[in-house]
Amino acid sequence: MKKSIYALAFGAFGIINTEFGVIGILPTIAKVFNISVDTAGWLLGGFALTVAFSSPIITAITTKINRKVLLCLVLGMFILSNLLSAFSPNFTILMIARIIPAIFHPLFWNISLAIAFKENGSKGVSTVMAGLSIATVLGVPLTTYAAEFFNNWQASFFLSSVISLIAFLSLLFFVPSIPGNSEKATKSQFHVLKDAQLWLNLISTILTLAAMFSSYSYLAAYLEKITKMNGTEISIMLLLFGIAGIFGNWIMGIALGKKLMQTSRLFYVLLISVQLLAYYFGGFFIPMVIILSFWGLIHTGGFLVPNLRTTHSVPKDTLEFVNSLLTSCYNIGISLGAFLGGFVIAQYGIHFVVWMSIGLLAITLGISFITFTKKEKINSEVNKRNIEETEVACT
Repeated sequence: MKKSIYALAFGAFGIINTEFGVIGILPTIAKVFNISVDTAGWLLGGFALTVAFSSPIITAITTKINRKVLLCLVLGMFILSNLLSAFSPNFTILMIARIIPAIFHPLFWNISLAIAFKENGSKGVSTVMAGLSIATVLGVPLTTYAAEFFNNWQASFFLSSVISLIAFLSLLFFVPSIPGNSEKATKSQFHVLKDAQLWLNLISTILTLAAMFSSYSYLAAYLEKITKMNGTEISIMLLLFGIAGIFGNWIMGIALGKKLMQTSRLFYVLLISVQLLAYYFGGFFIPMVIILSFWGLIHTGGFLVPNLRTTHSVPKDTLEFVNSLLTSCYNIGISLGAFLGGFVIAQYGIHFVVWMSIGLLAITLGISFITFTKKEKINSEVNKRNIEETEVACT
């Protein structure tokens, strides 16, 4: 596989590490700036909300610009953002430092996935997505550990800045120059918006991500307040969560490729179950360690389930357009989850935050039994090909 694909995968690791890395230090940031944990949660929610709304706009106005230049610009913005975050004198500046790179965030996915598919097909796309998966599960413990090791929350942002710098250099040296497109025929893809199943899947995507992040966004705070873990123990637990997630991502990918709907529903049932256990046994150290292992194993499936369910239900020629909609839905869900989790914490306390996640997961599980079969015959062959490609990518 070409070096450019691995460079894009590392770039994905860099930007996702910046987006999610703040989760582990939310309690510390809340103390430093004398704000509530639910307010600090907007560092994640505000980022995701900005990505959701900027995606179609920033993509439309940059179609003529060289793709390599844009990729390097995105990583450059993330380097500066992390440095500005580290030196922020107050929460307002810190929030601004998070919003600026979020505006450019969608460009990376639109461009990198297109390049990966052109150069190495579905295997190239899966490699880039691996960077996202690893960052999602390892970025949080890495940045949390950095803050704990140096006894300074700013170390978390310095580490993210270094990672983004390495990603920037890998893009600069290994990704070839790619001219922008002067014409983009996207109108032909808009007919997919008439598909009721697509809209149902997009709604399910928002609810799934909202469910995941209504509890995951405040996991460090939950472990601190309910399980009574210290900073070092929380870092280790988040690392355990992440390592389990890597294996879970691999297992879920294979299972979804074989039995899409059955595996999707099993995911919702398992995530509901593990969070119920976290609620009832969260105050016990050893049981919570075991619960976190299974939670991490299941959690990463939430990134694959909505994507594969949605892309398998649409014609292949509309995948690029549908993926752009998914990017917005993912980030709307993340933002909504952070908001709803913060609301529960403010009203009822951190112990009850998992019930918001459980409720949303139950609703989404119910929605999974609603199907529109009008276009089933038309799309059956497309779906079959997509599932075959997924199996190849997972292997």
